[in-house]
Amino acid sequence: MLKKLVCLILAAAVMWSLCPIARAEDSVGLSAPSALLMDCASGQVLFEKNAHEKRPCASITKVMTMCLVFEAIEDGRLSYDSIVTASPRAAAQVGSDIWLVEGEQMSVRDLLKAVAVVSANDAAVALAEAVSGTEQAFVSLMNEKAKSLGMKETLFKNCNGLDEEGHLTSAYDVALMSRELMKHEDVSDFVTIWLDYIRDGATQLVNTNSLVKSYDGITGLKTGTTTLAGACISATAERGGTSLIAVILGDKTTDERFSDAAALLDYGFNSFCTAVPQLPSELPESIEVERGMSDSVATQFSPNGSFLIRAGDEGGISCEVKMPEMVAAPIKKGQKIGSVEYRLGDKSLGEFPVTAKSDVEEIRFSGVFGVLLRSFFGL
Repeated sequence: MLKKLVCLILAAAVMWSLCPIARAEDSVGLSAPSALLMDCASGQVLFEKNAHEKRPCASITKVMTMCLVFEAIEDGRLSYDSIVTASPRAAAQVGSDIWLVEGEQMSVRDLLKAVAVVSANDAAVALAEAVSGTEQAFVSLMNEKAKSLGMKETLFKNCNGLDEEGHLTSAYDVALMSRELMKHEDVSDFVTIWLDYIRDGATQLVNTNSLVKSYDGITGLKTGTTTLAGACISATAERGGTSLIAVILGDKTTDERFSDAAALLDYGFNSFCTAVPQLPSELPESIEVERGMSDSVATQFSPNGSFLIRAGDEGGISCEVKMPEMVAAPIKKGQKIGSVEYRLGDKSLGEFPVTAKSDVEEIRFSGVFGVLLRSFFGL
């Protein structure tokens, strides 16, 4: 009986080490009613607490707004230097703003700064109209993008996150769109600004995300606060090659949201690490070729990826080289000719291809004859 109990305990310990998702009450004490921690590289959920509960998210909505603006810039529909004229609708926005006046002109770059740094509602509408003509058309694009990202609990009603009936999302969906925004290389130039100016220095911008100044490794991303949503944040940070997204929805105060986000990020960095696949020593430098103009082809292995594992498990990673004894010609450079699988215990972490380093033509009479002639005449 005792032996059976010990085996069960050991089995449970192994399962825990291979399952990185934390239960809500286990490891992190949070004030927020809804939260989620995600690995930015893989999209793996590391912690969740009511993460699929539909809730308003206030100005975190602007994560999607910025996604679509950056897409428009990268597609050439806008540029950072494009000049946008403030419409009556943009100028009429309430809440956090930069006091746009109807007819005022401002560059896309400065409007993006205003959205990313001080969460300006008027700047968000001005950008939405610059992309789609009207905010309504832009919101349709937001919902289409949300659907394409798998955001099943989200419906946008506006581009800035002001309280509106039916304007809802979830912590999980916020993490999905935050991960998408972080794919744009230029986004960090805006969301990590602590202090800046627009209107030739006349208007000061101070970031609403205090973690930009206080949290080690912070890379963004967006705060939001309204009466219905409470205090919310999507916070991104990177340390030691590990990039995390912490989403907090519905805190009662701004201090609580920052302490909750920091605690969730700390939990992630303390509990997990990123392992980079190493080149296996048993991987052959070349492999024999059947019916080829060359009797072998060199192999190449460049794994494009990494593994997020529990801290301390790095030494438990093993790999298996899967290579045939020979491959048949013709072979194209870059063609997959084998693979290497990495494992942690019984769990597969990932499998990466081994490819051919060069072309190998199939043997033909004309090719063989040419080789013989060149050999005979010393060419």
